[in-house]
Amino acid sequence: MLKQLLARKTDFSNNADDGHGPGLKRTLGPWGLTALGIGAVIGGGIFVITGQAAAEHAGPAIILAFVIAAVCCSFTALCYAEFATLIPMSGSSYSYAYATLGELVAWFIGWNMVLEYGVSASAVAVSWTGYFVSLLDDISSLFARMGIPLRLHLPAVLTNAPLAFTDGHLVTTGALFNLPAVVIVLALTWLCYVGIKESSGANLAMVILKVSLIVIVIVAGWHYVNTSYWHPFIPANQGVEKYGWSGIMRAATLVFFAYIGFEATSTAAQEAKNPQRDLPIATLASLAICTVLYIGIAAVITGLLPFDQLGTSEPVVTAVKAHPELGWLRWVVEVGALIGLSSVILVMVIAQPRIFMIMGRDGLLPPVFARIHPRYHTPYINTVITGIGIAALAAVFPLDVLGDLVSMGTLIAFVAVCAGVLILRKTRPELPRTFRVPWAPVTCVLGVLSCLALLYWENWYQWLLLGIWTVLGMAIYFGYGRRHSRLRQVMNSSPLG
Repeated sequence: MLKQLLARKTDFSNNADDGHGPGLKRTLGPWGLTALGIGAVIGGGIFVITGQAAAEHAGPAIILAFVIAAVCCSFTALCYAEFATLIPMSGSSYSYAYATLGELVAWFIGWNMVLEYGVSASAVAVSWTGYFVSLLDDISSLFARMGIPLRLHLPAVLTNAPLAFTDGHLVTTGALFNLPAVVIVLALTWLCYVGIKESSGANLAMVILKVSLIVIVIVAGWHYVNTSYWHPFIPANQGVEKYGWSGIMRAATLVFFAYIGFEATSTAAQEAKNPQRDLPIATLASLAICTVLYIGIAAVITGLLPFDQLGTSEPVVTAVKAHPELGWLRWVVEVGALIGLSSVILVMVIAQPRIFMIMGRDGLLPPVFARIHPRYHTPYINTVITGIGIAALAAVFPLDVLGDLVSMGTLIAFVAVCAGVLILRKTRPELPRTFRVPWAPVTCVLGVLSCLALLYWENWYQWLLLGIWTVLGMAIYFGYGRRHSRLRQVMNSSPLG
């Protein structure tokens, strides 16, 4: 049994579609893959969590928190880039862990990637609701000024989560469910169902639009920045994780959520025209572009309004509202936020089914998860399951619970990827690497340590939830995956098995 748990996958050929019926279409070039990464990254972090982290933990030093999180991600991005040239398959961290750390760890990483992609889409959908409600209110106000007696309004019981965490306890809020979040998730799930080319084209359009709108906000808002709001840059510590360096580190764990998704490019490896060349370019380019935009928007909103007033569900809108002369910019922000958050949900709904697909092909999930639609060439059953699951979570849970869980699951996956590069350098040095992590021993170790440092600042109840999630995942693996593993079947059929 132990031999199987530690067994590694050694077949790195890029023929995963063989023997599985219709294959995935190779339609994505470097621009499409980079847009996929940017589409996954820019969303809930820049439009929502930036304000919360600044108001409650870091103050103007939220800029430093973004830099710290970006440094952590940059180490990991280099490791993803090397793996993408070695294992150009859609399994991302799961496939990389299977090749280096064994089946049990691969399952653990793959299970946590459900948090990274599936649960993060739910968190972003919750954020989408806040901006959607704000836009409806602004439209209603515009109608009122024009003398049009039309009010667009959704009751609070249909725009909030029925559950919330207060002082470490799960409580009810009186709301029914988050209706807008459910609707946007299911609509984008349908788009992902009908094809990667259609989904990627829609994502590229949304990425171009939302990046343009964010640049407009940074440029227009910069003229109204009050630099006195940046002093002191690091507010004096007022308790555990409230300002000071402990607050900055806690903020870094929160804004880390904003970077999740840059590696989503690797989940589309089997739909890339030239994965060995294009995946490293797309991964590193998407991370660099998003970091610059994050620092710009953080500097602007903390300069438009005192940081302690930014802890709202729409911090960018709140900052802009403080300057009546920027009234027109509110519409840009709200539309940009809705487009940006939609593209994140879209990319996550693209990514998660492809992880399930590879796990199904490895036998760790039932064969139904590996089916490809004969017409659309998408993992259609996976897509439906993913969409319904994301919608259900978004309907009942608030952003803070979902966001921290996502960050924890992702950080654990990042640790495995950074460690995996060093392991594969030792165990398979002969493999051709079109991209190599520079100064690998230092880069990979720093990647592991920086991820562990961010994990240290997570709350105890999030560790409890992660523990429950892990137990559930292990029950599925030992109940089904271990017995149906294709690698186990190969080992048992081998004369040396």
